[in-house]
Amino acid sequence: MNSDTSVITLDHGGGGLASQRLVSRLLGLLENSSGQKENTLEDAAALTVPGLTGRLVFSTDSYVVEPIFFPGGDIGKLAVHGTINDLAMRGATPLCLSLAMILEEGFPLAELERITKSISEASRDAAVPIITGDTKVVPKGKADKIFITTAGIGLVDTAVNIGAAGAKPGDAVLISGSIGDHGITIMSQRAGIALQGDLQSDTVALHRLVARLISEFPGAIHVLRDPTRGGVATSLHELAAASGVAVELNEESLPINPAVLSACALLGLDPLWLANEGKCLLFCDGGKAAAILAAMRAMDEGRQAEIIGRVVPAAAAQVTLRTVLGGGRILRSLHGQPLPRIC
Repeated sequence: MNSDTSVITLDHGGGGLASQRLVSRLLGLLENSSGQKENTLEDAAALTVPGLTGRLVFSTDSYVVEPIFFPGGDIGKLAVHGTINDLAMRGATPLCLSLAMILEEGFPLAELERITKSISEASRDAAVPIITGDTKVVPKGKADKIFITTAGIGLVDTAVNIGAAGAKPGDAVLISGSIGDHGITIMSQRAGIALQGDLQSDTVALHRLVARLISEFPGAIHVLRDPTRGGVATSLHELAAASGVAVELNEESLPINPAVLSACALLGLDPLWLANEGKCLLFCDGGKAAAILAAMRAMDEGRQAEIIGRVVPAAAAQVTLRTVLGGGRILRSLHGQPLPRIC
C-alpha cells in the first residue's frame, strides 16, 4: 500500500478505508455548498423540492472497469444498472438517466457500437430512458479505451424513509443473492484464469424488486445498500457507523456460489470484500423478515436471497461474523483493494 498521503493512489478508488477518508476530506471542502448534510453517506441524495409531490432523488457515478467486456455484461450495461440501483437504494422509482462517454483516440468504432447497443438494451429492459448526454474524445494514451458517467433522477414518496442511518436493534439483515460474483469474474478475466463453473457478473437492475418490497411491506424496510466496491463487509461497516449499531452475520447463511468459493480459494480472497453489481443489502423489521425473504425469492433478482444476520445495540459500531465452528471474528473495512478498476 502506498504510504504517500500527498497524492491520489489506486487505493483511493477501491471503496475501502482510503476511499472513505478521501470522500470525507473532500466533503469537508464542499460542506458550505449544500445544506443536505443527511445525504453525505449516501450514493444518492433525496431532495425536497417546493411544489413537488414526493422527494426528488439524484445520483451520479462513473465507470472505468477493465476489461470493458466480461461474462454477464460490459461497461455500458454496468453503467445503466449501477445508477438505477443507486436510486433504488433510496426507495426511489428511477425516471431517467444521462449518459456521458470519454473515448480514447483509436478506440474501435465496432466496440463503441457494441457498448451503445448494450446501453440501449439495458435502458429499455429497465424502462428507464436515457434523455441527454455528452461525448468527448481525448488523445491516445490520455485515457483507457472508454470511461462512462451516468446520472439519474428518481422520485420517492415522502412516506418512504430509507437511508444509511435507519438501522435499528432487532432488525434482520438480508441480501438479495449470491456474494462476490462480479468482483471475482473481473479478477479472473484480468488474470486470464480459466475457472470451472458458470462464473459471470451479477449486474442487474434492482428497482423492480425494491418497488415490490416497499409496496408490500410499507415502513418495514429501514436500509438498502448495493454492496459494490469494498463488498458486503465494507458496506455493512458504513451502515453500522451511520446508524450507531452493530451487525452480527451468520457465516452458514451467506449465499456464495461454488465457483466463487473455488476462485477465492485459488486467489487467496474473501468474497465478503468483493464487489457486487446486482445485489442489495436490506435491513428490515425482524418480525417481517421471513415474509420479506419469501417476496424477494419470488422474483428473479432475489431468487438466492437469504437472511444473513441481525442488528444489535453496541457501544461502538462494528461488524462480526459468527463462524460455522461457533466462534466469532470481527470483520473490518477493506484496506487497499484486491484489484483496481473493478467497476
